[in-house]
Amino acid sequence: MQYKLSVTKGFASAHCLREYKGKCENVHGHNWKIRAAFSGAELDKTGMLMDFTDIKAHLDKIMAYLDHKFLNETPPFDKINPTAENIAFYILNELKKFETSTAKACEVEVWESETSSATVTAENR
Repeated sequence: MQYKLSVTKGFASAHCLREYKGKCENVHGHNWKIRAAFSGAELDKTGMLMDFTDIKAHLDKIMAYLDHKFLNETPPFDKINPTAENIAFYILNELKKFETSTAKACEVEVWESETSSATVTAENR
């Protein structure tokens, strides 16, 4: 059996897409919505895979770094394009720092609007 927990949080920031031809090459902002998930097969003695409070705290640390920033000037997006896909990849990699022996960061979905999102999934999870 596999368990999957997810938490949704958000932050606001601005960006512009390099090498893009269209409106999004101009500086603009988003109220990003992030859904982060951890998965695993074993529960701890309390019957939890991971405490939701811990997941929220980990995600809050990452969001604080990105919140109210111009992403194009914020590492690693000063070097890579701050697309929804790259933001999702960055957040997933940051969440891996908080994995436990039984709970692994498995997926991040990033919405840049109510109708558009990008999802990255960790392989072999």
